[in-house]
Amino acid sequence: MENRHVITKDDCYLFGKGIHYEIYNKLGAHVTEMNGVKGTYFAVWAPNAANVSIVGDFNGWIGNNHNMKMENQSGIWELFIPEIGEGELYKYAIVTKTGDTLFKADPYGNWAEMRPGNASRIADIDTYQWKDDKWIQQKARENHYEQPMSIYEVHLGSWRKEFKNAEDEDGFYDYKRLAKELVAYVKDMGYTHVELMGILEHPFDGSWGYQVVGYYAPTSRYGAPKDFMYLIDAFHKAGIAVILDWVPAHFPRDAHGLAMFDGTPLYEYADTRKGEHPDWGTKVFDYSKTEVSNFLIANALFWVEKYHIDGLRVDAVASMLYLDYGRQDGQWVPNIHGDNKNLEAIEFFKHLSSIMRYRNPRAYVIAEESTAWPKVTMPPEEGGLGFSYKWNMGWMHDFLEYTKLDPYFKKGAHNMMTFAITYAFSENFILVLSHDEVVHLKCSMLNKMPGYPSDKFKNLKTAYTFMMGHPGRKLLFMGQEFAQLQEWSEARALDWYLLEEPEHKDMQEYVKKLLHMYKKYPALHTETKGYSAFQWINADDRTRSIFSFIRHTTERDYKNSVGFVCNFTPMERPDYAVGVPKAGTYKRIITTETGDTAEVSYKAVAGECDGFPYRLEIPLRPFESLAFEFPRVINRKPKTKKESTKKPAGKKKK
Repeated sequence: MENRHVITKDDCYLFGKGIHYEIYNKLGAHVTEMNGVKGTYFAVWAPNAANVSIVGDFNGWIGNNHNMKMENQSGIWELFIPEIGEGELYKYAIVTKTGDTLFKADPYGNWAEMRPGNASRIADIDTYQWKDDKWIQQKARENHYEQPMSIYEVHLGSWRKEFKNAEDEDGFYDYKRLAKELVAYVKDMGYTHVELMGILEHPFDGSWGYQVVGYYAPTSRYGAPKDFMYLIDAFHKAGIAVILDWVPAHFPRDAHGLAMFDGTPLYEYADTRKGEHPDWGTKVFDYSKTEVSNFLIANALFWVEKYHIDGLRVDAVASMLYLDYGRQDGQWVPNIHGDNKNLEAIEFFKHLSSIMRYRNPRAYVIAEESTAWPKVTMPPEEGGLGFSYKWNMGWMHDFLEYTKLDPYFKKGAHNMMTFAITYAFSENFILVLSHDEVVHLKCSMLNKMPGYPSDKFKNLKTAYTFMMGHPGRKLLFMGQEFAQLQEWSEARALDWYLLEEPEHKDMQEYVKKLLHMYKKYPALHTETKGYSAFQWINADDRTRSIFSFIRHTTERDYKNSVGFVCNFTPMERPDYAVGVPKAGTYKRIITTETGDTAEVSYKAVAGECDGFPYRLEIPLRPFESLAFEFPRVINRKPKTKKESTKKPAGKKKK
């Protein structure tokens, strides 16, 4: 029986073509059995090496007895070592053609030594018993564009901390504790998705996980690979989908990593004008090499197929698409057409999105793309890149600039809040208030808001209400839900003690109400109806800085519609009225006003308002925003003359 981990000629051929989508089952370290002997099979791609050996605790870190062999002139070196297994540390000792020896971690390794160590560690990830079969089957059947998507972005190392003893320098929760506490919190708040930062193994905490060395290894900071699988299982059991941050744009120069892997620029472009990011001091993947493209595409599939991840958020997409991104004149090389598009990266994205959709239609690929690149979320066959979603950075910028303004100046910037509707359905957008907006002296969300402390809370609640009603999926970074005061830092936990303060607890409870409202009403989360899903009531009330609009499930039937009114000034509007299309009673479903839990309804009054035939009289308090549901109108056919409208005569009951 053929050992499924051993490299074959077919493996070498497919890898050379860039289409070996399960190459992670071949390269790396795999616990297996050969000729009745248990041990570990190793394979690594190092085509320009003069020699490769394996070093570790099992041989005193001297590789003379464990030299690897290259098979089929493929550049892949392999070796089976008997009687070593899970948990063993190892590296590849690569002798370059110039005679230098490099000690490298395994690019396909599934586990890594806890920093500051940087060796790879043997892991057996094939024996975990998954318990989420129903989840996977359900998601394969669903159209995720018609399901709610509210994302809680989390950095696991700083969500909470607990220092157990004097030697505990990090205070990290482990994956299993997070499976209990984080999962319960996300579910209770009403989020539908969680996005995990910094999971792929990285040497430096301060990079937040965006300078990756171990692409195939969940970070050892919080436990072993199977513990991470346990966390994913727990999220799925709770009905929460998991998105992973993924970084195919660049990698660090660390000596044990991918840079100059076999003594040559193997994973990176050889020309430094393409192969280095001047601003970041990092290396850029050479997407023209089929083996490098295969490394990345198989990695994306690996997290979805091996770890049951539901989606990948692709970091720094713009830096991949543009050859001159972050570069001055003379620091970049035009493509064959003489312009600044990275044609190889474009083909990489098309390949990635196509194969992901083919093999895992339940999974989605999300672009953090900060420019106006066209058709990011259109299929490749229609000239697009094929992403499932795109972060709406334009909306984020305008939204934050507007909400930061003193109320007096908001009327002059009114169009900042209306402009995004003009392109809201040109892509499949996610509205994001991510970690990037609350670091590097940008202030926390609360401290971005103008005015006295009480006004800051009211302003932020109104901002969140507008965001929840606006077309597009939603993302909030951890801590924003209870109005964290400090900027975020990976070095400390969130300020959970703030929940002892009434204003912060009230903010958390209000965001929870918003999230549950968003899930409850299909009009707020169905994203397949395009512009027919949104209708302004009044987009031009700039003098009062009030926005009113309607969200629909189907075009203009109003049966399941939800209306929003958002007042962005501290002015009371006792005479405020909003136009509506139908007679009947409209029920308030949420208000930003603290302590107002009364059931409130508004009776439509005949008379033109905002271009509609009826109006609702809704006195607004300072900074108050609210949402209301439309009457459930049932259309009955008019009765014909032949149909009797009277009941048969009979004796009356006493």
